[in-house]
Amino acid sequence: MAGVLERIHRAKRPAFHSLSPKQARIAYLMGAEILDLPRAPVARVENVQVPGAEGPLAARLYAPQTPDEARLPVLLYLHGGGFTIGSIDTHDSLCRQLALRSGVAVLSLNYRLAPEHRFPAAVDDCWAVMRWLAENAGSLGLDGRRLAVGGDSAGGTLAAVCALHARDIGLPLALQLLITPGTTAHADTASHKLFANGFLLDAASIAWFFDHYIDHAHKRDWRFAPLEAPDHSDLAPACVLLAECDPLVDEGIAYADLLRANGGQVQLELYRGVTHDFIKMGRTIPEALNALDACGLALREALQS
Repeated sequence: MAGVLERIHRAKRPAFHSLSPKQARIAYLMGAEILDLPRAPVARVENVQVPGAEGPLAARLYAPQTPDEARLPVLLYLHGGGFTIGSIDTHDSLCRQLALRSGVAVLSLNYRLAPEHRFPAAVDDCWAVMRWLAENAGSLGLDGRRLAVGGDSAGGTLAAVCALHARDIGLPLALQLLITPGTTAHADTASHKLFANGFLLDAASIAWFFDHYIDHAHKRDWRFAPLEAPDHSDLAPACVLLAECDPLVDEGIAYADLLRANGGQVQLELYRGVTHDFIKMGRTIPEALNALDACGLALREALQS
């Protein structure tokens, strides 16, 4: 991991907070899969449109079998990128791996991004697509009765928020897959201080993302900070994957603990010595492969049993 960070430093990659959102999206796209596994062949990869909260949204479907076979369960996947950058393209390799290792279909969503669409636009989109998928997955040749939500980083936050909303509207979810999620309001845990600089996700970039996405007065809204939700009981089982050297690690542990304390079924995996975004470094970090295997197993057990 130290070698990866040193190579990134030598490459003089500009920090996201030094760029405009448009420039940051291009930079993230260009570098997103350099350390990731090569894009693996999947039986079915299809670009589709799905109805978001205020209009159609682009999505990409990955399925390890063709649609004329039995209908597969499905994971709604929400990409990371601080609610400001990222897309179905930056997470293409990851979603292929999730589909192949789990044997379930993955629908990766391009929800609306800030600053063009500030909070709660991303939440509204994810909720709308989750509800649509539960009712209309058959139109994609999938089984919407066997549904999970997942995501990494900001996408992990959105997945947690989707699980809370699913509970509130009576929509059964088989699993919430939370990969290095953000859950607190003010980025004020000890790990935010300890890993503020030099560990890939810097404090200045976190502040840049959040300033584009949400007003300070709204940060305690549980749709941004799911740790602030009034009730964490009766939620879908959770698989939570965290990185030891990540500013977000403390809030990830706190959220897993809170779910457990409220009677939830929680699998917590903490990967030592790695940083935020490590799961997308499969070419160089063996822990990424272990994490992908853990995701695949959790999805398989939740959706195919």
